[in-house]
Amino acid sequence: MAVVVGGETGDGSGLLQAGAEAVGRGELREALELFERAVGIETGDLRVCAMVNAATVTDHLGEHAEAVRRYREALDLMPADAPRMRPGALIGLSQAQQHLGDLDGAQAALEEARLLLSADGASPELRFATLVSATAVAMHRQQWAVAIELANESLDAARRFAPEQAGHALMNLAAAHFETGRWELAEDFAGQSLAAFEAAGDVDGVAETQQNLALMFTRAGRFDEAEPLLLRSQEHFETGGAAYRAGIGWKITGFIAEHRGDTRVASDRYRQALTRFEESGAVIDAADVRMRSATVAFAAGRFDDGESDLTAARSTYLEHGLGLHCAQLDFWHAGLLEPLVESDPGILSRAVDLAVTSAIALDAVRYELPDGAQRENWNRRMADPALRLAFRYAYQAGDATLLIDLIETLCAGTTLDLEQVAANGRAHVDLPESIDPPLVSSAPLSDALQLGTALAAVAAGAGLPVTPPPRVAVPPDGRIALDTWIAAAEQRYGRRLRDDRVIPA
Repeated sequence: MAVVVGGETGDGSGLLQAGAEAVGRGELREALELFERAVGIETGDLRVCAMVNAATVTDHLGEHAEAVRRYREALDLMPADAPRMRPGALIGLSQAQQHLGDLDGAQAALEEARLLLSADGASPELRFATLVSATAVAMHRQQWAVAIELANESLDAARRFAPEQAGHALMNLAAAHFETGRWELAEDFAGQSLAAFEAAGDVDGVAETQQNLALMFTRAGRFDEAEPLLLRSQEHFETGGAAYRAGIGWKITGFIAEHRGDTRVASDRYRQALTRFEESGAVIDAADVRMRSATVAFAAGRFDDGESDLTAARSTYLEHGLGLHCAQLDFWHAGLLEPLVESDPGILSRAVDLAVTSAIALDAVRYELPDGAQRENWNRRMADPALRLAFRYAYQAGDATLLIDLIETLCAGTTLDLEQVAANGRAHVDLPESIDPPLVSSAPLSDALQLGTALAAVAAGAGLPVTPPPRVAVPPDGRIALDTWIAAAEQRYGRRLRDDRVIPA
């Protein structure tokens, strides 16, 4: 977390300095009190700086809606062309809006910041912060190719201009690669992020990375490795009053309890996480917890509670334009219904609808990923299980046409994007380039950053580019396979899922 101790002229304030030191120690409540005192005492730029810092700490304490209000109040008092304060406040505003699920607002704030920072002499550190925040927006939207590209760009910017901030770029790379199935690479990046934050003495960064790494271990089923990291990071967040991050910790411990079969503990911890997220206005995180709570409710036979949680979560995703989240939820929902179909055949048509439309959407995602390894991993983890579920439901429903269409669509295979290959001159896998020293910052380039940069170069290697899946014409009449299902999925999830090309079955 970055705070400012001086105005545009560089003049400082004792209260601002004391607040920054409290932030460095992880004492966020004390820092907020100091910044609020500075707002009441200082004038001019120093007062506005204190307002921005108070907003930043408020956001880290989990009070995201209040943070947005404070950022906007500070922005209203700034000159429109303030070269450092305004971009810095816009970046902070964007981060708070991301927590609230306002991704369009977050993107607009970043675009304004980037415009201000395009001028000659603009702060390279703020340009780096803009890239890091833009990466986070792309990850919220599950635009993994964009996120990885931005994360690589931000790591290069950190290497040149802000080595002490490298941990943020490295953790973004870890998160994006983990979500696309490159788990070993993700763990490497997370380890380098932790080392970078430790070297910089950033206690908040260390705790956040410990929690992120614990989440990765948890999702990989490595609970014994996750729990010590969770314990250390949770103590930091609870002591510092960081409600949002504490909520994440409760969610992870709930997940571990759920997978160990302790549904009572899991439900309790999910409720604690939900309370923290709702209090802080983190609506997307609250929706994610509701998905987990629904799973526990279905397992306990509380089907109405589970349906209620899923409906609330889906409404949140839909309101915030998160179509892929909706597809993942629908796939999950269809899977929860599968054990119930035999005893309640009336839900079969609904289950088929959920399974087939979500499978079409999830299968299309792999064509957006930047290389073959990530496409294969997404297919194994998400698309293939979703398609298998769709096949099972089509068979249960006795829908021969749907089964034929699913088979023909899968047999169509993957089409190379020859235009992109031609434009690039060749299809290749990039090798890591030599590591240049930082061009601007005089700070030493840490081992963590050097290794992270090398890993990023390897990870950026592109496989053969592919186009979105084509539409398949089925004989004898040439009808388009899954045509109504594709149209329903594109409308439901707000994503283009098929190319205009038509190929014969």
